[in-house]
Amino acid sequence: MNIDDLIKASGNEHAGIAEKGLVSDVRSFIDTGSFCFNALLSGSLRGGLPDNKITALAGESATGKTFFALGIVHKFLSDNPDAVVLYFDTEQAITSSMVRERGIDPKRIAILPVGTVEEFRHQAIQVLDKYREEKDRKPMLIVLDSLGMLSTEKEMADTAEGKTTRDMTRAQVIKATFRTLTLKLGSVGVPMIMTNHTYDVIGSMFPQKELAGGSGLKYAASTIVFLSKKKVKEGTEVIGNIIHCKLYKSRLTKENAMVDVILNYDSGLDPYYGLVDLAIECGVFEKLGTRIQVSDGSKVYEKAIYREPKKYFTDEVMEKIETLCKKKFRYGSAIVDDNPTDSD
Repeated sequence: MNIDDLIKASGNEHAGIAEKGLVSDVRSFIDTGSFCFNALLSGSLRGGLPDNKITALAGESATGKTFFALGIVHKFLSDNPDAVVLYFDTEQAITSSMVRERGIDPKRIAILPVGTVEEFRHQAIQVLDKYREEKDRKPMLIVLDSLGMLSTEKEMADTAEGKTTRDMTRAQVIKATFRTLTLKLGSVGVPMIMTNHTYDVIGSMFPQKELAGGSGLKYAASTIVFLSKKKVKEGTEVIGNIIHCKLYKSRLTKENAMVDVILNYDSGLDPYYGLVDLAIECGVFEKLGTRIQVSDGSKVYEKAIYREPKKYFTDEVMEKIETLCKKKFRYGSAIVDDNPTDSD
C-alpha cells in the first residue's frame, strides 16, 4: 500500500501528505491594523492573525480587550469587502451604536448573545459545518468576547436549584469544546479571536497572571497575548491607551516577546506606533537625547514622527524593520519567508 492508500484506510477526512499541504498550515494572515502587533503574532509587519487558528487576547478588567477586538474586526472588514463577522457576546456589552462608532459596517457583523459554553459550542459548530458546505466561501472571522463569562449547563442548573457548589466540570467542558473547534476552524480556514480575563496568582514568589477558565484555553489557542495598559492623555483628556502586548503562548513566534501599541478611542489601533523603537533597534534611526535622528539625518521628536509617519517610515525604512522583525520574533534563523507555517 502507498501512503495515499494508508490515508484512505484511516477514514480521516482531514488527513493529508505534508508535501501537499495540511489542514493546520497557515495560508495567509489577517492584518490587525498595527504593524508592531502583526510582527508580534507572525514575525512580519505584513502578517497578523493566522487565518485558521484561535488567537486569545487576555487581560484584567478594563484593559481594552473588547475595543482591541473590535479594532481588528474593523480592519478585517475594511480589507475584505465580501467578509462577514460572527461576534459571540457573553457580556451583553456590544451595542449597535458601539459598532457604528468603531467604523464597522453594521450589515456585515452578526451579534450572537450566548450564556453557556455548550450553547456557544453548538452554535459555532453549526455555523462552521454550514460554512464548509458553501461552494463560494466568503472570508469569515469569529469572535468570542469573552470566554471567562461563559457558564455551563450544570452551573446554570445548580444555580436554579439554589446550590452553591463550584462546577468542577467546567474546565473539561471548555477543553472539549476547543478541541473540536480547533480542527473545524483549521479545515475551513476561519480565524477566531477570543478574549478572556486574567487574575493574579496568589502565593507565587514572583507576580504572575493566570487565565480564567482553567487550562482548556492554554491548549486550544495557537496564540495567547496578555494585555496591560496605561492611559494616554492629550492635555487633561484621556484619548486612549498604550497597550503592552506580551506573548504568553505562540506556535509561530517567540514566547515572552513584547510590543506596545496605541489604542485610540476615536480611531482605533494606530498602525505605526511602536515602529520608532524597532527602527532604532535595527539602526535605521538613532536616539539622540530627547530627539530621534531619522534616515535622512534630520533630528526630530518622536511625536513628530508619529504625526507624519509616512514621511519617515519610507519603503526602505520599512524593509529594514521587516528584516529585524523576522530575526527578532520568529523561531529560528531559517524562517525567512513572508508566510511562516505553524509548528509545535
